[in-house]
Amino acid sequence: MERPEIPLPQLHAFVVLAEELHFGHAAARLGIAQPPLSQQIRRLEDRVGHALFTRAPGRVALTPAGNELLPAARRALTDLADGLAAARAVGSGRAGSLRIGFAASLALTVLPGLLRTFRDRSPDVHLDIREMTTAPQIAALHDKTIDIGLLREPPSDETGLCFRTVLSEPFVAVLPSTHPLAGQRTVRLAQLAESPFVLLPRAVGPTLYDQIVGLCTTAGFTPRIVQHAVEWQTVCALVETGLGVSLAPAGIRRIRLRGVAFRRIEPGTARTRVAVAWREDDHNPLVTRLLATVGQDCPPDESR
Repeated sequence: MERPEIPLPQLHAFVVLAEELHFGHAAARLGIAQPPLSQQIRRLEDRVGHALFTRAPGRVALTPAGNELLPAARRALTDLADGLAAARAVGSGRAGSLRIGFAASLALTVLPGLLRTFRDRSPDVHLDIREMTTAPQIAALHDKTIDIGLLREPPSDETGLCFRTVLSEPFVAVLPSTHPLAGQRTVRLAQLAESPFVLLPRAVGPTLYDQIVGLCTTAGFTPRIVQHAVEWQTVCALVETGLGVSLAPAGIRRIRLRGVAFRRIEPGTARTRVAVAWREDDHNPLVTRLLATVGQDCPPDESR
């Protein structure tokens, strides 16, 4: 059987009259005249197929059909009010869900302050945080499986995406504490020419990988890479075992491993960029709200 569609104004009029049990009082509460109220109730009764009220001079009462309808009518009006409030909250960026991809090393620098500030300002927003390296983040942004990316060295020719730098870091040498150069305050890159290297695979961060290899090339050698690891924490752990050395963003110094030494490098002019990324055509107000937060709680420059 086809269910009759009942206009919400009729339900609203019905609920108010059921609460007031007086046409004059109900009409005043609704801000309308009594005849339009009576018409609304008659139309609703026609849709239901039964009288909802008994009417007598100076007395109005709910019929059994009216008593049955009243809880459902109240739920419908409450659900609508809740839905409108939720829609307004999402539309204004005060609620909803935001999917954020981040490079693991940024949990040591940018990410904690950013999330703390955003959650303080938008406590009703659900954050879906996903650990991803740079290349997967770029793909996920295009596929619309994340809304925001926090990554290192974004590509310069990526159409459809926007990037904003939030942090610039120099590089440091990552050495086993037993390495002959670990006792120096500063390491010249050329001094690492004979050491084996542990690096991220190029596939997970092509721009950063090429930048590191380029630094070595400028210093007069091609790094002899003996092991790859997807995350910087793993790179440092492998360096600690004595497997090799590495070059890493300075923020990696926050990884505390007893057997690893982090040293400044010379020349120290090269820097790596941390950026926030989003889709150019994304008009999600939550993205706009997070972008307004970016940069306000980034860690200090890591050059010291």
